[in-house]
Amino acid sequence: MSRIDELIAEHCPDGVEFRALGSLGKRNSGTSITAGTMRELAVDNGPIRVFAGGQTIADVAENAVRPTDIVREPSIIVKSRGHIGFAYYERPFTHKSELWSYTLNDPAINQRFVYYFLLTQVGKLQDLARATSVKLPQLSVRDTDLLRIPVPPLAVQREIARILEQFTELQAELQAELQAELEARRRQYEHYRREVLTFGNEVLSRPLSDLAKNLDNKRKPVTKDARTAGSIPYYEASGVVDHVSDFIFDGDYLLVSEDGANLLARSTPIAFSISGKTWVNNHAHVLQFGTYSERRFVEIYLNSIDLSPFVTGAAQPKLNKANLNSILVPDPSLEEKERIVAILDKFDALVNDLGTGLPAELVARRKQYEHYRDRLLTFKELPA
Repeated sequence: MSRIDELIAEHCPDGVEFRALGSLGKRNSGTSITAGTMRELAVDNGPIRVFAGGQTIADVAENAVRPTDIVREPSIIVKSRGHIGFAYYERPFTHKSELWSYTLNDPAINQRFVYYFLLTQVGKLQDLARATSVKLPQLSVRDTDLLRIPVPPLAVQREIARILEQFTELQAELQAELQAELEARRRQYEHYRREVLTFGNEVLSRPLSDLAKNLDNKRKPVTKDARTAGSIPYYEASGVVDHVSDFIFDGDYLLVSEDGANLLARSTPIAFSISGKTWVNNHAHVLQFGTYSERRFVEIYLNSIDLSPFVTGAAQPKLNKANLNSILVPDPSLEEKERIVAILDKFDALVNDLGTGLPAELVARRKQYEHYRDRLLTFKELPA
C-alpha cells in the first residue's frame, strides 16, 4: 500500500467532499492595461509580470500597474480563451481582463494540489469553451467558479502535491533530454538529406513536368458555405482544412502549395503526399507519379530546396503552374530513388513520426505523466 493509499484509508475511506472552486478562495479580476502599453512599459527584470491572452507576457515596473490590480500571493491563473489552460505563479503579477486568477488561502486548501487537479480538467473545459465558439473557444468566470474540486484532508493534498512536484521535475528533465536528442537527430537528418540529394554530372536533371502528370484541371474549389460535411478530407495549400461528403481524387498524389506565405516562410512542408478519396481546391497543385518512390523522391527534393526563384508576388506569394513545371529535379535511376527514399523514410520516421521514433517516445512520456497524475487525483465523492 502506498503512502497516499495509507492516508486515504486513515483519513477519508468513505470518500471526500467536493466544493466549488469559487468557494475555496478569492477570484482576482484583471487590469485595463493594453497589450501595446505592456510592450511599451516592459523592462528587464521588472518586478510585476503581466499576463495577457495567448502567450503574451511582459515584466513591468511597480508603478506601471495600479496597486489594486497587483496580485501578491501565489495564485492559479485561468487562460480562458482559445487554448484553455492554467498556470501557477508565485511572484507579484496582474493579468488582462480576458484572464482571471484564484488565490486559495483557505487553511484547509493546498493550492498546488488544486492546480494539479485543474490540469486534469483542461479537456472538459476546452469542450465547454467550444460550445461558445469553435473559432475562439471561451470560458466564463461561472464555468470555473462552479467547477467542483475534491477536498481531501490537508495531509492527503500535501502528499499528492509533493509527489506530483517531484514527478513533474523528473518528467521535465526527461522531456528536455529527449527533445535535445530529437533536435540533434533532425540536424543529422537534414545534413544526410543534403548529402544523398547531391548528384554529380552523371545524373541529369529534368523539368518536373517530365516526371509527373499535372492534374490541376481536375481541382475544384468550394466555398465553406457550399460544402456538405462528411468524412472526405478537403485540402488546400497547406493541408486539410475541412471534411466533405464527396471526392474528386482517389489514389496517391503529391500536393504542392500554389500560394500563401508558407511558400517563402516554409514553416510547414510545401509538398506533401495524400492518399485515398480526397477533394483538393485550387490552392494546391496536384501531381501524379508512376510509383511511390518517384513521388516520394520529388516530395523530399522539393521540400529541401529554395523555391523563392520560382515564386512570384511579395504580398501574395504564388508558385504558378508554369514555374512549378520548370523546376529542375535530379533524375537518377528508379533503383537509386528507391534506395534514397528507403533511407530517408527511416530517418524521417525517427524524427517526425508521432507513431514511432523519438516523437512517439515524447508523446508516451507525456501520456505516462498524465495517466499517473489523473490516477492520483481521482477521488470518490463523500455521500451527501
